[in-house]
Amino acid sequence: MKKLSLFLAFAALTSGLSAAAVVKKTDTKASEARQSEFYERVEIPTPAGEVCEVSSIALMPGKKVAIGTRRGDVWIAEGAYDADLSKIKWTKFASNLHEPLGMFWKAGSLYATQRPEHTRLTDTDGDGKADRFDSICSKWGINGDYHEYAFGSEPDKNGDVWVVLCLTGSFHGHSPWRGWCVRVTPEGKMIPTTSGIRSPGGIGANEKGDMFYTDNQGVWNGSSGFKWLRPGSFQGNPTGNKSAALSDFPAPPEPTSGSRILTERLKFPDFVPPAVMLPHAKVGNSPSGIACDMTKGKFGPWENQMLVGEQTASQVQRINLEFVNGLYQGAVFHFLGGFEAGLIPVRMDQEDGTLFVGGSNRGWGSRGTKPFTFERVRFKGKVPFEMHDISARHDGFEVTFTHPVDAASAADLKNYAMDTFTYIYQASYGSPEVDQTAPTIKSATLSEDGLKVRLVVDGLVRGHIHHLVTEVKAKSGDTLWHNEGWYTLNEIPAAK
Repeated sequence: MKKLSLFLAFAALTSGLSAAAVVKKTDTKASEARQSEFYERVEIPTPAGEVCEVSSIALMPGKKVAIGTRRGDVWIAEGAYDADLSKIKWTKFASNLHEPLGMFWKAGSLYATQRPEHTRLTDTDGDGKADRFDSICSKWGINGDYHEYAFGSEPDKNGDVWVVLCLTGSFHGHSPWRGWCVRVTPEGKMIPTTSGIRSPGGIGANEKGDMFYTDNQGVWNGSSGFKWLRPGSFQGNPTGNKSAALSDFPAPPEPTSGSRILTERLKFPDFVPPAVMLPHAKVGNSPSGIACDMTKGKFGPWENQMLVGEQTASQVQRINLEFVNGLYQGAVFHFLGGFEAGLIPVRMDQEDGTLFVGGSNRGWGSRGTKPFTFERVRFKGKVPFEMHDISARHDGFEVTFTHPVDAASAADLKNYAMDTFTYIYQASYGSPEVDQTAPTIKSATLSEDGLKVRLVVDGLVRGHIHHLVTEVKAKSGDTLWHNEGWYTLNEIPAAK
């Protein structure tokens, strides 16, 4: 009788699951083995005998590419786009910078965001080396702590550079404006812009010019996240709140530890939740650089999607965003892998369609086994069968695919599985996955063109990550390159 009771309890527990609870998740090794069908990944030789832990990448006129290194050098490459990389030529442009983590070319100069300041580097005599260094802004604090990183963006439409400032040791606000995002105007004025940052790994804008950054798991971050830097917003970590007193910036919220992000952000209108949560150990552990694909198909069918580097797993993930009820939200998918070290900068040449990445293993190990790397990725022209994007609906999701889906495969509910979870929002480090639920996928309807599957789901949970796994097949018989997506449902859209 006891065995029967256990069986009935198990049946009741699993009755809420989609019939596809046995759907298999993506095999990382198998997906990376297929990558060469669609993308060419090439390691670019760095200057011989030099330690080039690439921390920033800038694209320059004439197909030149500049890299900044964690050890403070700036090198300029000629030939980084060429088929024959044995002829690449490197010139050292500058030395003795303080870990530049953001660099761009503008009006004849390189600009670098380094730990203590935002700097303009200029070669005034044309010998290929910087001989003038202008401090544009140095109004944030620094005290020598190894973790006081400063990641800088390219200029926005107003010419401002956005800088995200890591907490002291990633746990404390011992220096002014640590745990904040500030904007630096072309004239050098510093504008405090958002509070609540912990440990950023990169920063970049979407196609609309809205700025985002990646924040790493830790205190007040149950898992890593891809976050929208809405001016005036609070990003969730109150450690650096005290710096608000240094200006007329309104006092940021003081949230309650042990709560949930949804609960606290409903209390505090300035609290902008992560646009996309990046589930720890599933999507990655240490998100880094950001690039938006605006290549108009030169890099594949991902126009306006966000590409996010991953240091620990040596990968690039892919994010589709949408704007619902005043907030960004969307889905993250596995994308590119097999890189040679832990990735830091991610830079897209929008005209050429070449993605440049670089990185380092110092301080944190990575799946890539080399101490540093500089690589490029190009689309080979063959579009993989993938979930192109996931979009929220009032009663479920619409999933768009890159190729038409087989009708019978799309209609079979055994080809889908969904679960949801969230994290504890707390002052202690990280969080387990909590508040798990198992929504029921009630129906799957294929569009006339075969590219969209409308999933009606019973059990959507506002504020939760909705994990979708699918084994649908293409009309051609092809299988998905990656079959998982994680959608952060900050808001449930209203019915149209």
